Amino acid sequence: MSTIADALKQEIARVARKELKGEIAALRKLTSAHRSEIAALKREVKALTSAVKGLHKGSRPPVAASSSEPKVTAAKRSGVPFEFNAEQLAAHRAEFGLTQAQMARLIGASSLSVYKWESGKVQPRAAQKEQIAAALKLGKRAVKARLQTPDE
Repeated sequence: MSTIADALKQEIARVARKELKGEIAALRKLTSAHRSEIAALKREVKALTSAVKGLHKGSRPPVAASSSEPKVTAAKRSGVPFEFNAEQLAAHRAEFGLTQAQMARLIGASSLSVYKWESGKVQPRAAQKEQIAAALKLGKRAVKARLQTPDE
């Protein structure tokens, strides 16, 4: 009697799997379609966010607020504000024959940061821009001397 019961259980399981297979396939198609839509929406949101940021950068009126005063004094202190250029950083590094790790050590950042700055994926922060500007002003001998002195 157990063989008949086992055979019946196996047949019921097989039929159930067969029934569920079609429903699961439909759900998988829907899930992948939803994921594609979500990815497209995320890309659109990212593009719109960057467009809005670009509009805000271009249309900011000069405001004499207390929060912007330190930025103005920092810009005045250094003279002309430093404009970061990824190609200029890469060219300077190549001109001196430095690796990204050496340039990172010179600036005081990680080599991954230097890679991202040079590839244009990321813009450095203000403090890092000052370090980059200082490093770009150095000569070849000064760069070699700084890299030879141990930081630790």
